[in-house]
Amino acid sequence: MATPPGQTEDGYEIQFGTNHMGHALLTRLLPTLKYTATITPDVRVVFLSSSLHSRASKEGYFLDNRLRTPMPDVSTRALYGQSKLANIHYCGALAQRHPDINFVSIHPGLVKTNLGTEFMSGSNLLVSAALKFAKRFTTVNVREGAFNSLWAATNPAAESGVFYYPVGVTGKESKLVKDEKLCEQLWEYTEKELQPHLD
Repeated sequence: MATPPGQTEDGYEIQFGTNHMGHALLTRLLPTLKYTATITPDVRVVFLSSSLHSRASKEGYFLDNRLRTPMPDVSTRALYGQSKLANIHYCGALAQRHPDINFVSIHPGLVKTNLGTEFMSGSNLLVSAALKFAKRFTTVNVREGAFNSLWAATNPAAESGVFYYPVGVTGKESKLVKDEKLCEQLWEYTEKELQPHLD
């Protein structure tokens, strides 16, 4: 989460490559999922996104040649947000194209882990101290942080293509989530980029 600039082995900006492209490639197990859906009607894929999807650039994705660089000129928060917005959009695109499988994306909540260390390191000392203090009152333990994932994986009320806040709450996502044009752009880019891995 919010790592220093870098690239994956495949050459993508590190957060986009790890949080989106890797997950998208994993969904290529779809034939197995589709077969399983013929046996049992409740087959699910849960995408772990974040409320920090709202930190993505207001213009949307950087789906150009810059995505094949470490992108040091863009804030790590915006890059993390872009990768988490991609999780939500890709989940929604899969849900539209494969109605026999339940695709759900979730925000786990603010969980007490060391994941935010790099995220806070870009802040000045006063902001960093305030964030550390606020974490005491706004975060949940790891056990509670699993509740929304478990809910999405097991509750019959979880709807395909929907993004949920803890636990099972909808309607809190940013406007970018509802942007169908961005969703389609991401889908087309991802499909094109995955093709060499599928040949």
